[in-house]
Amino acid sequence: MSLAKWTVGLMAGMSMLAFAAQANAGEVRVTVAEYSAKTGPYFEAVKKEFEAKNPGITVKFEVVPWDVLLQKLTTDITAGTNADLSIIGTRWLIDFVQQDVAEPLDSYITPDFKGRFIDTFLSPSIMGGKTYGLPIAASARALYYNKELFEKAGIAKPPATWTELQDDARKIKALGSGTFGFGLQGKEIETDVYYYYAMWSQGTEILNKDGTSGLGTPGALEAAKLYKSMIDEGLTEPGVTSNNREDVQNLFKQGKVGMMITAPFLSNQIKDEAPKLKYGVAAIPAGPTGARGTYGVTDSIIMFKNSKNKDEAWKLLDFLFTTEQRAKFTQGEGFLPVNKEEAKMDYYVNNADLAAFTALLPDARFAPVIPGWEEIAQITSDAMQKIYLGGDPEAGLKDAAAKANAVLKK
Repeated sequence: MSLAKWTVGLMAGMSMLAFAAQANAGEVRVTVAEYSAKTGPYFEAVKKEFEAKNPGITVKFEVVPWDVLLQKLTTDITAGTNADLSIIGTRWLIDFVQQDVAEPLDSYITPDFKGRFIDTFLSPSIMGGKTYGLPIAASARALYYNKELFEKAGIAKPPATWTELQDDARKIKALGSGTFGFGLQGKEIETDVYYYYAMWSQGTEILNKDGTSGLGTPGALEAAKLYKSMIDEGLTEPGVTSNNREDVQNLFKQGKVGMMITAPFLSNQIKDEAPKLKYGVAAIPAGPTGARGTYGVTDSIIMFKNSKNKDEAWKLLDFLFTTEQRAKFTQGEGFLPVNKEEAKMDYYVNNADLAAFTALLPDARFAPVIPGWEEIAQITSDAMQKIYLGGDPEAGLKDAAAKANAVLKK
């Protein structure tokens, strides 16, 4: 090859590399958790609007189901192929921080930007004085009840205690016609959380004051016995361990379950899929001493340290957290507002369902911010599944507590 041809070839190759680098320089890749059928269309609309307002920046959203999201992120991070931004369960954040893959956002956050947020929902993403994530979704849990089944069964009001809930479930069961008193989740994400509702009502926390697992306490045992007794008595739907959250929600939307505990987004689903269903939302029942608790949840969007387009990624974050965008996303998915100005909108102020959830926030527990939390949550879910299938509650919880404590000691 002549020097001239070699030079031309080299320059052409360099031009192609430069073009590729330029093309990638303005691209922001985002891994998005799939919340509902509305998630994809919302982010497609974001892409169009953001790109129109920001020439030179392209956005690529990849929508991933929740049940495989953590595994995908773990695989991508290991391979170095992760996106610039990703939605995560905030409970995963501490592991990402310890792995040094999450980028602190403080250098981008101005006082005005920080002032957009309700502190309750921003604080879970702050670790060691640094802000590693922004709350993309916030939620709590409450008791949904079927008003029509309550009326048929002669039940005047939602249960205030677990004892009342059991009595109400018996009355609904007595109606027959394939109706079940209480919908109990026994599979997949938040199976452990469904158990905590009863455990918290016994005055028991996930972690004891000394940092050990609360699964070995008397309150934890009473909660497990409560659920097992309801299964044994036929007060729940059959095949509890075959039903995930969506399965139980579907039973409720079909009018087959009298009561269940879940998030605000069920209200939106009912409006879209079962508009004739008459339902109410109430506090999660209290235990013998009046203790109760709901699960406070935030999902965060984080920036990865190895992102090559951090400034462009931050521009997208700034856009996503404007009041207008927050309202579109939150109202579409059925979450609680994390933006102060958004929370003042009539949609929230005059929404009875959301007001019921908001009233529970003072009793909200968030997942502990500790290393290995996902492993401990899985240990709890596995233990509850065995108990629901007929295992001994005391032995099952003793074994689970030992496993959880081993994780906590790592």
